Amino acid sequence: MRTIGAIKKVVKNAPITELPRLILGGATLMDNWYNDDPYSVPTVELLRYAMSRGINAIDTSPYYGPSEIIYGKALQEIKDEFPREEYFICTKVGRVGRAEFNYSKENVRFSVKRSCERLHTDYLDLVYLHDIEYVEYDKIWEALRELRKLKDEGVIRHIGISGYPVDLLLYVSKTCCGVPEIGPLDAVLSYCNLTLQSVVLEKEGDRFFKESNIKVVSNGSVVCMSLLRSKGTIKDHPCSPELLECAQKSIKYAAENGIPELAELATRYSISKWIHKGPTVLGVSTVDELKSALNGYWKVADNGGKLDEKDEAIVAHIQKNIFGDHLNEKWESGIPHVIS
Repeated sequence: MRTIGAIKKVVKNAPITELPRLILGGATLMDNWYNDDPYSVPTVELLRYAMSRGINAIDTSPYYGPSEIIYGKALQEIKDEFPREEYFICTKVGRVGRAEFNYSKENVRFSVKRSCERLHTDYLDLVYLHDIEYVEYDKIWEALRELRKLKDEGVIRHIGISGYPVDLLLYVSKTCCGVPEIGPLDAVLSYCNLTLQSVVLEKEGDRFFKESNIKVVSNGSVVCMSLLRSKGTIKDHPCSPELLECAQKSIKYAAENGIPELAELATRYSISKWIHKGPTVLGVSTVDELKSALNGYWKVADNGGKLDEKDEAIVAHIQKNIFGDHLNEKWESGIPHVIS
């Protein structure tokens, strides 16, 4: 059995840089979003398959419906095989609902303690401030100060921020370096910014390490919140109609060239662009999807971190001739922020 990292490795006090190159994401456990019934997702089997192959980290959030509860129960079921000290738990605070945010220090502390209870642990390896683009700066600083206190208390090992606008993530992470009560952050989670449709993170990613002292930058939602998924895009996707049409054309082109599920190519592409930079968060709902993603990882890794010639040709056509001017197109997310 091939693994992407050491198995049975004690990670309780491991540096955040030892996060595996693949992380099991929990957004697929949101109510009526990616799955009609998140409790039907075979979470125990997914965790067992992932961790036995070195994917010893999960990424979740209270915003993801019952995700923390489902993960917590599943982790309890496999605790004899995979004790708590052998895997990383990454979760988030601040986003409560689709349009509801609470970045108050009281809620940050409450949310962290609740996450510990739900996940049956007395510490969290990494906690992100969730989707920072939706709140004003003063609320961001308040929440990060409280996260830093919780880190100093040992409840959290590492802290970070997540969101969609890369420029805002970079600005906030740089600013934190000059705020004594916060200090340099440990991690950033960017989503939908290194995909077949957007290469923004590839262009800007190194700046986080050089300018913000960030230790880990993770790439999430590599199928663009299902936009690049042949079996269907979620309703109410925030992209433009034109971008949605480009995605549909890309799905058709991939199928005509021997790739019936565009998500598989999209995953391989994103992994190839980030495999030497940081973790890729996988959103899967079945063991078969996880197997496919892991096979894609090995296909890329065995080729020196690159796509093969067939994949490269299909990607080039999709990005140049289908997405074209819509490559790197952004959709509205959050409130306006002045970035100096």
